[in-house]
Amino acid sequence: MGANIMGAGTDRIRIQGVKELKKDEQYSVVPDQIEAGTFMLASVATRGDITIKNCITKHLESITAKIIEMGAEVEDIEGSSLRVVCGKRPNKINIKTLPYPGFPSDLQPQMGVAMSIANGTSIINESIWDSRFQYTEELNRMGAKITAQGKVAFFEGVDKLIRCTSKCDRPKSRSGTCNCRNTCRRNNDNIKFRAYR
Repeated sequence: MGANIMGAGTDRIRIQGVKELKKDEQYSVVPDQIEAGTFMLASVATRGDITIKNCITKHLESITAKIIEMGAEVEDIEGSSLRVVCGKRPNKINIKTLPYPGFPSDLQPQMGVAMSIANGTSIINESIWDSRFQYTEELNRMGAKITAQGKVAFFEGVDKLIRCTSKCDRPKSRSGTCNCRNTCRRNNDNIKFRAYR
């Protein structure tokens, strides 16, 4: 498109302004690894079978590795689609969030749902942001056994989650997704969420 950008792949990007960009150029937006990872973890949490199309599987390697460690099967289809199948209770795992290509911080709430019903005690070490474990309060109200201490949370897996009888307020989109997926994991009970931005 005619931009003057240097430093790709380094820790410093330099952008030199140009008079104008070329018109009528076509390009593809990079698929969102958080969106794809959310569906991947939904399959693990619900013991489901999901195929995610139009993704870049290489961008999802850290997520895929942990999902396989949890006992799910992940099939890479030509580098642009993934099938995730989990027909049993997930295994316990430990994760530490890191910048790309490490495990993304924005996926730890979704991973927390799967950990809450895993077989054994799992640990999340949040190395990037503070105050990332508010969602665990809502999961605990649904029967999870989670203890959060600073940047570390311990998930003692339970067999299943119980009905939440009060409204669950979630201002964050990823935490809201976490709780909505938890609804899918429930045994045909309806749970109402109040979502807002």
